[in-house]
Amino acid sequence: MIIKIDFESEMPIYEQLKRSIIEGIAAGDLKPGESLPSVRQMAEDIGINLHTVNKAYNILKSDGYLNIDRRTGAVINQNYPKNSEEFNEKLVRELTYLLAEAYLRDDKLEDILKLCSGIYQKYDLQNK
Repeated sequence: MIIKIDFESEMPIYEQLKRSIIEGIAAGDLKPGESLPSVRQMAEDIGINLHTVNKAYNILKSDGYLNIDRRTGAVINQNYPKNSEEFNEKLVRELTYLLAEAYLRDDKLEDILKLCSGIYQKYDLQNK
């Protein structure tokens, strides 16, 4: 899996890394039980501070996507986190903002739904 970081983005690097890993898991590029590079190795590979990688890994651990052990390092969790009220609230917040912006840009609902469906199906098909 290739992780791409946009150093010009307003999104923090740790968030970009976290999202890349989650997308990699959803796409099937990262499998349950698979080890990620060590914090130092990932930082060196991407060219970022090791504390940034550590922050992303720890967030992924607290969200339930990674297990971190001193002996085995960061490993993709065997069981992904389940849906929750907290996640649904986050989903509504993020979608509300994106849909408001799409509305102001005159995007059509049917085009947005088609786009969402295509993205979701991409992940669904890759994991069957």
